[in-house]
This record gives sequence, C-alpha cells and structure tokens, in this order.
Amino acid sequence: MRNRNNVFAVTLVALAFALALTVQAAPSPGGGPTRNPVISIHSTDNVARGKIGSFVLNMNPVLMLGGMYVNFSVSGTAIQGVDYVALVSPAYIGQSGYGTILVQTLPDPRGSGNRQSYSVVVTLKSGPGYELIGAQSSATMWIKP
Repeated sequence: MRNRNNVFAVTLVALAFALALTVQAAPSPGGGPTRNPVISIHSTDNVARGKIGSFVLNMNPVLMLGGMYVNFSVSGTAIQGVDYVALVSPAYIGQSGYGTILVQTLPDPRGSGNRQSYSVVVTLKSGPGYELIGAQSSATMWIKP
C-alpha cells in the first residue's frame, strides 16, 4: 500500500510540473505556443567617451529555475579595442529575466579635433532554449565625443 502512495504522489507532482510549464508557455513569433522564452534587447541611451553605456536584455517569460546565456554579435562604426573595450559573447540573463551588456568607452585615440560619433550595434543570435523577435533582436548605441 505504501508503494502505491509514493507512485501516486510522484505522478501527481510530475503532472503538476508539466501543467505549470504549459501554462507559462508564451506565443511564438510564428503563432503557435512555445516553451522557449523570447529574448529582446534595447540600449539604455547614447554614451559619452570615458563613460559606461549598457544594453539591456529581457527574457519573457522568466525561467523558474535560473537564467540562461544568450549569444550576440557586435558591429557598427566604432572599433572594439579602440573606441570601447571588446565585448565577449555570450551574455547572461539572470533569474529575474534581465541581463546587461556593459560598454566601457575609451578615450579617442584620433585626437581631440575629431568630433565624430561612432555606433555600437549588438545583435542577438539564435541559440538553444530561446527565441528572438525580429525588430527587437538588435539595438544601437552611439559613442559621443
């Protein structure tokens, strides 16, 4: 009799867990339900040289048991190692559903006469366990003189 109660309890917990995952499913960009969270990115603002700017990653719905790593690439007119400290992929999104990619800008090696702004573009890349939404999969920040 005792084994039956254990089997019943384990079955009930497994069913509740499966139901919880189904209820938290978010709609996918294609229209059907998915169990993968959707990741988006935005820039907090432009940044002056010598300051730190940031890109914010958002995961929806959040994962119940922790965060995840998200792949990204960097482009734009600014040069890594010259205009800002090189960024390394992947970025981590915590259990809160948010993560940041910090951009530490560097002094302009071109001289003080150069008054040009340079762009940093971070584009999220596909990866296992998450999905992207077109327009929200990249963001731009300008490094101002």
